[in-house]
Amino acid sequence: MDLPSRRPDVTERRVLVHAPRGRDAEVVQSVLAGRNIAVHICLSQQQLLDALNEGAAAAIVTEEAFSVSPDSPLDRWLTQQPSWSDFPFIVLATRQTTRRTGSARASLHALGNVVLLERPVNAETLASAADAAVRARNRQYATRQHLEELDETRATVEKLNRELEDRIEARTRELAGANDRLMTEISERGRAQAALVHAQKMEAIGRLTGGIAHDFNNLLHVVSMNLDLLGRLALDSKPAALAARARRAVDRGSKLTGQLLSFARAQPLRPRLVDVNALLFGMQELVAISVGSSVQLKLALNGEQAWAQIDANQLEMAVLNLAVNAKDAMNGVGTLTLSVALREDLGDDLPPGTYVVVSVADEGRGIPASLLPKVFDPFFTTKPVGSGTGLGLSQVYGFAQQSGGVARIESEIDRGTVVEICFPAADAGSASTHAPIDTTVDSVGYRRILVVEDDADVRRVIVDSLSFAGHTVTSAADGPTGLAALERTAPDLLIVDYAMRGMNGAEVIKHAREIFPDLPVILATGYADMVEVGRVLGAKSILVKPFDVETLLQAVVMATHQTTH
Repeated sequence: MDLPSRRPDVTERRVLVHAPRGRDAEVVQSVLAGRNIAVHICLSQQQLLDALNEGAAAAIVTEEAFSVSPDSPLDRWLTQQPSWSDFPFIVLATRQTTRRTGSARASLHALGNVVLLERPVNAETLASAADAAVRARNRQYATRQHLEELDETRATVEKLNRELEDRIEARTRELAGANDRLMTEISERGRAQAALVHAQKMEAIGRLTGGIAHDFNNLLHVVSMNLDLLGRLALDSKPAALAARARRAVDRGSKLTGQLLSFARAQPLRPRLVDVNALLFGMQELVAISVGSSVQLKLALNGEQAWAQIDANQLEMAVLNLAVNAKDAMNGVGTLTLSVALREDLGDDLPPGTYVVVSVADEGRGIPASLLPKVFDPFFTTKPVGSGTGLGLSQVYGFAQQSGGVARIESEIDRGTVVEICFPAADAGSASTHAPIDTTVDSVGYRRILVVEDDADVRRVIVDSLSFAGHTVTSAADGPTGLAALERTAPDLLIVDYAMRGMNGAEVIKHAREIFPDLPVILATGYADMVEVGRVLGAKSILVKPFDVETLLQAVVMATHQTTH
């Protein structure tokens, strides 16, 4: 009768390498990779012994880091090999100027099946020796298989009288295996369903967050512009100072909406020239509070100036996100290092030049090499379902890409993780130094402006701001009313919000172009992707909410100047 053959598995076909000093292990691994030989590197003799017990085809060791002493665990393993086994060793020896000591010769003798290669070893010689050792081991495996088949045949002959019981037992095992597979499939389906529900939940939360942030943005917009108007109209310095303090609080609220919109993928970047050293130095207290007192925070700033044209708020969010991830990886205890460096020509398909590199390093448990290519994927997380959004690292990666740079990660199990965000370096003197734009009516002339905005408070504050500047303003609460007012008043400028019920801003602009093809348009929006939409629609300027009075008046000047010129 046919007997099942036992073939060596992947573990038994690998070659163990014990060369803990220098780059010997890496060189051996690269050489054997050319022969499609799997390599397992052992950093200590104990790891080598554990790997031998698991199974291997051969072992390559360096003579200076390897020895077999009498009655040691390795010596006992060698002497207790089964009858079919004569495990092959390849010893990389140093060039001997004197004869080996007695203990060194005894150690080589204890190995038994050994090939001695004197360094430096030719790569082809090393590969051929390893290939020969693996083939010799395969022949030993064939002998093992034959011996096992003989044993199985003998056992079968001796147990013919229990053939029926064996068949029943085998059938029972098959049914048990089928039941186990069924339970495994049910469990996998449950996990997949939980992951799907989690992803759908996060998508729903993202949409809800974006809507809430947009409405909150409108409220902040109204408060901010009214405070600006109050500061402009106040004759006494005290109300102006109170308005300035309130404006600072509004700015903090604006940062919060920015974070919410970033989560919802609706946050436009606002790049400006940023001193990255100063930014990290200024946020170290915030990072320390976020990671807790059990995490020691170290700051390693660059000795030179490190300037970049980036969105400072988004960089702060990225660093905080990475710091909290690092704290979780260290279970809340360890050292977190924030550093800034200047590097040249990073590769990664980036143009040659100088880059500012912001690094966040931890001493945590690390990430397996097999997962590293996936960590920047949206919704990918190593945390249990419900414990993480899976958006943190993808936000960091997207921010770096939008800023003309790249995000990279390096990690090693039990040695920690380093995440780097790289941006093109900028010259500190490259900041815009345009002269301030004169926003008075005398500079731009008398203008009739139509404002279409569905939020009554936002509409009122825009109208008041333009009226105080000397313009004549007509307003409408929705698209159809605005188009009717457009035909009636023939304004010099149209300011329209994008997110309106019924007819949105894009539709209003499209219909307005049919009536007045050359009418300048300013599109107001709180969403990132609407900036590109505005350009396609021919809007002369894009106002990203919340904006202040000065920004609004400058947009009016720019739009009307572009039209008149």
